[in-house]
Amino acid sequence: MIKFGPSGNSESFYAQGLAHTEQAAEFVRERGLDCFEYSFGRGVHMSEAKAISIGEAFAKAGVEISVHAPYYINFANTEEENAQKSYNYVLDSGRMLKLMGGRRCVFHSATQGKLEREEAVRLTEERLKVLRDYIYMNDLQDLYFCPETMGKIAQIGTLEEIVRFCKIDPVYLPAVDFGHLNAREQGSLKTKEDYKQRLEYMIDELGYERVKHFHVHFSKIQYSAKGEVRHLTFEDTVYGPEFEPLAAALKELKLEPYIVSESAGTQAEDARAMKDIYERTAL
Repeated sequence: MIKFGPSGNSESFYAQGLAHTEQAAEFVRERGLDCFEYSFGRGVHMSEAKAISIGEAFAKAGVEISVHAPYYINFANTEEENAQKSYNYVLDSGRMLKLMGGRRCVFHSATQGKLEREEAVRLTEERLKVLRDYIYMNDLQDLYFCPETMGKIAQIGTLEEIVRFCKIDPVYLPAVDFGHLNAREQGSLKTKEDYKQRLEYMIDELGYERVKHFHVHFSKIQYSAKGEVRHLTFEDTVYGPEFEPLAAALKELKLEPYIVSESAGTQAEDARAMKDIYERTAL
């Protein structure tokens, strides 16, 4: 079943005097939302007891939880020592996710750096094969690890690159950030057909069953010639993208992803707005 929820806690969460992640479970459920993404953006600094406590709160509320691994992962770093750190960031995130009772771990794959594009992509691909082996060795293969499409031109993470990485093993599931795609492609997502083209490409390459419940990030994003600048809210009328044509494309193709709002401060409200748009979208 399709799910909608926020990435982290919105300003309205803190305005209510709430502070703990466990409280986010009920906050999200009260708004009729179905999922929540916890970010380890600055590092995995959480005890096992805290992860279990969070998991219990979300299980009680009937809200599915996912995690985002630290932002500074870079599998195209030419230094093996730094690559090892990236493996550990993903694996540590996966271990906490498992304790929380979630199944999806989103991560950034790489930055191009000084390498040629194909060289950086190939190095990332080889490192993700090693990560795949680590995932199985650590008994985390019952989770999904979701490489994300990225918004800056210099980052590894076009839709084609992410699909290529997901072909390595079924443990990888695409995380498609449509705001990122729109930013790096300079406002490419406008119509239902624009979205359908990307979705049908994934289905053709990975198969319908694999893509049916893929991972989605959605927000409006300001961009420049270099791609993403900053996340915005649904109040923005300049940059986009708009959710309505994506909702229509998802219904037409019978896809039911896990959709996370990454709006700047209004992520819970904008997640609810997306759910409302989806529910009133006719086939």
